[in-house]
Amino acid sequence: MKKIYADEKFCIGCRLCEVHCLVQHSRSRHIIKAYREERETAQPRVLVEQMGLDTFALQCRHCNDAVCLEACMTGAMHRDPETGAILCDEDKCVGCWMCIMVCPLGAISPGKDGDKKVASKCDLCGMEFDDAPPCVANCPNEALKYEDRSKK
Repeated sequence: MKKIYADEKFCIGCRLCEVHCLVQHSRSRHIIKAYREERETAQPRVLVEQMGLDTFALQCRHCNDAVCLEACMTGAMHRDPETGAILCDEDKCVGCWMCIMVCPLGAISPGKDGDKKVASKCDLCGMEFDDAPPCVANCPNEALKYEDRSKK
């Protein structure tokens, strides 16, 4: 399965991955509308972490042995049988945050679906792309890669 990998040597902390992720997950998919009108509900599923001059993009790694799946009491966190991606069914999520507490990468964060609290994480943009997700495709330094490393 292809996954997104970050190479912190090339990340300059521009946060364009966050911008394109937020726009992709907005209703309008328009950058101005997403930031001005939908900021309460649209949020990026990738977060740029920074410590001093070091930065890197953090998003779900869709782990083979994902502990978030076991921790989810409602079954909202599930593995897509076709793609292998770990997804959150926001209709089933009750906002207990167990997945957030057990994720070893800190890649799941609290989110909102209207007034409802839900877990928010990288969903590989629903695989709605040809070559790479928008965060990867729009990274100016190619700090994000979309590849299958399981065969290496």
